[in-house]
Amino acid sequence: MIEEFFTISPALLEKDKEAMQLCRPEFETIDRIKEYNQLKMLRAFTECGVASNHLVGSTGYGYDDAGRDKLDQVFARVAGAEDALCRSHFLSGTHALTVALFGLLRAGDTLLAATGRPYDTLEGVIGLGDTAKNGYGSLAEYGVHYDEAPLREDGTPDYDLIAQKAPHAAVCHIQRSRGYADRPAFDLETIGRVVQAAKTANPNIVVMVDNCYGEFTQTAEPTSVGADLIVGSLIKNPGGGIAPTGGYIAGRSDLVEKCSHRLTCPGTGRELGCTLDTLRQMYLGLYYAPGVTAEALKTSIYASCLFQLLGYEATPAYTEPRNDIITTIRTGSAEALCALCQGIQAGSPVDSFVTPEPYAMPGYTSEVIMAAGAFTLGSSIELSCDAPVREPYLAYLQGGLNFAASRAGVLLGVQKAFFSK
Repeated sequence: MIEEFFTISPALLEKDKEAMQLCRPEFETIDRIKEYNQLKMLRAFTECGVASNHLVGSTGYGYDDAGRDKLDQVFARVAGAEDALCRSHFLSGTHALTVALFGLLRAGDTLLAATGRPYDTLEGVIGLGDTAKNGYGSLAEYGVHYDEAPLREDGTPDYDLIAQKAPHAAVCHIQRSRGYADRPAFDLETIGRVVQAAKTANPNIVVMVDNCYGEFTQTAEPTSVGADLIVGSLIKNPGGGIAPTGGYIAGRSDLVEKCSHRLTCPGTGRELGCTLDTLRQMYLGLYYAPGVTAEALKTSIYASCLFQLLGYEATPAYTEPRNDIITTIRTGSAEALCALCQGIQAGSPVDSFVTPEPYAMPGYTSEVIMAAGAFTLGSSIELSCDAPVREPYLAYLQGGLNFAASRAGVLLGVQKAFFSK
């Protein structure tokens, strides 16, 4: 059917047919996870008593915004948390993480990165390397210390080292997804072991999980294995491709309250923040999130299988469990990396005619190329492919609002990168 709409090499179509057959059992697993999470979502909406008046926003200061506060309750219930801030006022996942870190840490405290160096955009927040000198107000400038426990050679956490460093830290940071690192995303069992290692060594440590790209990939969230806070973006999994902006912080109620006073200002906390016309989209996006995440997971599985059949290394393998929506493809060269991103862009519903090029993006240490023909700018729950242009030239493919279109986008990307010569 794809060939009726797009010109695809017959040889590639044969590989596509084989991949679809191989992926059937994995798709069935994803459908079971989706059904569980969707029913959990429905129960959260009904038990919290979401009403039509909650879909209408507020202006000005946003005092007594019932829809905003109800959305917090729904998100907390879905996440298995005591409380949550699920707000359009978070500008990005990095902003939500920043609010959480500044809410939890004080001068003299130490932040322990338990899963190695965090994602590139957090370096400026923490104050690492050259960013420590920019004077923009990093944690380092406020007297917060930083320590990290590098991952072991196999990409897994070093639990003994975490236990050794935890007694000296106030906050333990776990990054669930791989970011721009060549390592696996962490499942709930692994996150639980990090929590146990840190809290056994220091019962007072606060464990915070960067949950970006991981929401709804399993039937529970990291709060179920002892994480005190989880943080993420609403233009990734939990926004369902509908939320126009925003992020969340969820977990222990006392910690969420602390963070709310950094989101707004000390003394007003969560009571402030008008929602304008965003609430309906945020509720609807959250409600659809389990299904949309499942479509993205199917895209990830299919892409991994297709690349494997073509002789390229893709991780995780299509038969491995998914703990985030990202597939990493080892393209072999800068040329192939850029061509793949350009092909993905050509299969996007928005700006398909645009040719992505590498550029110096704020917050990143290398030039970055991004294919993102999305309805929401920067929305990585929509099919996208990006990468820092540096060895070993790994492409990071994520998202896909629906599998049928995302499958076509992947095929177009593969054709341009590897079949156009």
